[in-house]
Amino acid sequence: MMNPTLTDLGWSTFFQSQLSIEDMETLKAARVIAAHRGAVDVLSTAGELRLSLPNTDMTDDNIPTVGDWVLINLNADNTGTLERLLMRTSIFKRKAPGHDRRTQLIAANVDTLFIVSSCNQDFNTARLERYLVLAGEAGVTPVIVLTKADLCEDVRPYIEEASRLGSVSFVEVIDARSQESVEKLKPWCVTGQTIAVVGSSGVGKSTILNTLSGETVQATRSIRDDDAKGRHTTTGRSLHHLPSGGWVLDTPGMRELQLADVEQGLGQVFGDIFDFAEQCRFSDCSHLAEPGCAVKEAVSRGDLDEHRLLRFQKLSAEDARNTESVAERRSKDKKFSKLIKGVKQYRKFTGKE
Repeated sequence: MMNPTLTDLGWSTFFQSQLSIEDMETLKAARVIAAHRGAVDVLSTAGELRLSLPNTDMTDDNIPTVGDWVLINLNADNTGTLERLLMRTSIFKRKAPGHDRRTQLIAANVDTLFIVSSCNQDFNTARLERYLVLAGEAGVTPVIVLTKADLCEDVRPYIEEASRLGSVSFVEVIDARSQESVEKLKPWCVTGQTIAVVGSSGVGKSTILNTLSGETVQATRSIRDDDAKGRHTTTGRSLHHLPSGGWVLDTPGMRELQLADVEQGLGQVFGDIFDFAEQCRFSDCSHLAEPGCAVKEAVSRGDLDEHRLLRFQKLSAEDARNTESVAERRSKDKKFSKLIKGVKQYRKFTGKE
């Protein structure tokens, strides 16, 4: 797609409202279609271009990621510089893997999240809830997509379990290799819409992308027979244009999805627990052993599944721990940034630049 229109790229009045008259006269809007270390690939009405990222004042949260809209200064020789990152309609992020305290951005300006799981040993309620929390925090529509139905005798238990999860409105069962079956997903893939596809390796994410695109966009590999685990094929995040007009983002299988700063998402996915918690005797009840805990009483009555409560408590503790860790990192980054600015001002004042 060499020279698309802004509408083709997913432009909307939300982004248009952020432009001044001067911006419209001197700069060009472009969408990030791939992110690299220190650079991004962008697509505008003038075509595709790779831009280096500036080295100044870029924090974890304002580094351009796939799906972002940016304003660029385009030169006559089709080179350019990145001038500004536009505000986002949505953002997916997680705590970086390992001991790093940074926030890792996954995708921006996504409208729908396809959460893919196969009808075999890969189906995992806790993992699905993690993705649903991400969708709830970002404010996007989650669609649970069940694949490999041909590998199980009865798909109904998987559908029922997925449908019971909080904040789920859509559950689709497809054969990822069939154009006719994947048609079920087309309503979310029209012009102006952006879809992200997540799920563990081997569940059929790349196959879905290839079938929606009508061509081989991502390589696919089979799952292992002994444990139904997938072999990792997608190695980076990138946007792909679909014949139906939308854009789809394929993501690598996330082996370590650590949540941070997702209080709103937890509230959407576990709204029933929050409702019970409002009736607890103590406002800071941890729902473990406190007297007058309405949540534990709901479990005793059978109104709340104990395993669901345990999953909620695990995610809540993880979110609290990681959110505090990220906040500490941001505080240190701000102090370091102020120190650098102070040194620059001192050097300028003393003539020792």
